Amino acid sequence: MGQGQSKGSSPSPPQRNYYYPPPVVSPPSPPLGDAWRNLSWVDNHKTLTKVQDYQPTISEIRHLRVLIYGPVGCGKSSFINSVSSVLRGRIAIPALASATTSDRSFTTKYQTHKIRNGRGSSATVYPVVFNDIMGLEEGVDCGVHPDDIKLAMLGHVKDGYRFNPLAPLLEENPNYNPTPTADDKVHVLVCVHSGNASEIKLSVLQKMKNVQQLASDLGIPQMAMITKIDHACPETEKDLRNVYRSKYLKKKMKAFSAQVGIPMNCIFPVKNYSDEISMNKAVDTLILSALEKMIDFGDDFIEN
Repeated sequence: MGQGQSKGSSPSPPQRNYYYPPPVVSPPSPPLGDAWRNLSWVDNHKTLTKVQDYQPTISEIRHLRVLIYGPVGCGKSSFINSVSSVLRGRIAIPALASATTSDRSFTTKYQTHKIRNGRGSSATVYPVVFNDIMGLEEGVDCGVHPDDIKLAMLGHVKDGYRFNPLAPLLEENPNYNPTPTADDKVHVLVCVHSGNASEIKLSVLQKMKNVQQLASDLGIPQMAMITKIDHACPETEKDLRNVYRSKYLKKKMKAFSAQVGIPMNCIFPVKNYSDEISMNKAVDTLILSALEKMIDFGDDFIEN
């Protein structure tokens, strides 16, 4: 009988040590002396006005359509909510987003998110709309089917279609749009990736490259958003205006560019509205910087 164990008592269960990996953050390092990308943090009015006043030059196109895709949990829906918040001047959540981390996509339906301008019967919508799709998941037969992404780019997917990882949308399905107009088609493709993710899984990376190749074949301009930069880097967590002085984020963006093939000048670090209950000027500046380029790239594609 072991020491301290009374007769007839059962042995204590073995102790188990649970390991919870720490979040991926950059090691402390002094920020660069000079910013490697110029951005004005003083006044957002000029950029905000440009975005708010934008109108497509082609009469049959009412909306510049942006398709958002990326790995699960990267902040796709939160980015749409952040854009809506900036344009409306208050915290808004038109796209449902999950606050928990999972290996399964929270978004399961195809939906067009229009941002309202004004209130009541006189309200209009901004001519830039966002489509969110199911996330890219690790493994085969998981997450959004690649054929569905191509169909979405071509305007064949109707709002409300529930994605099926095992099979793409078929022509006989009532959610299939057989005669898409120029307004239904995607004009900008935006990849969203988390800045504090450790690495892109090989199967997910291959899916991302497949999506990019489909867009390239269709001539659709592509961009990338690096989210959660405040969680990834101590310098930006302390002051978001250090984003273009962060050695870690620049290195992270260069590595992402090399992996997925999107040029550096088409990659934008942003912070989504997450725990804030009021607007933040620095957050707005980064969102508007990215949104302005979406409109520029998409408008060039529409005109051509």
